[in-house]
Amino acid sequence: MDVSVGGNAVLEQFGQQALVSLFVNITVLVTVWWALQTFKWDLFVSDPDGPKAKAFVILIAIAITHLVSSFLLNYLNWSTMLQHLF
Repeated sequence: MDVSVGGNAVLEQFGQQALVSLFVNITVLVTVWWALQTFKWDLFVSDPDGPKAKAFVILIAIAITHLVSSFLLNYLNWSTMLQHLF
């Protein structure tokens, strides 16, 4: 498949967006995980050190990460699209 010079620029832009997305997701995941460690899980689960509780914390961390990362990446994309308004 022959990719023109313009196609290479588009592919490079997709690669840059993927890199930014990965960086934002990993950064938010680490931050959410760090923040969840201060939460008192023993108030909500009977065995906070058990495998079910750990799996629950992992799922909560992933869910919060998805919400926050989606918001940040959407905000970034929308703010970069504002240049096309004027």
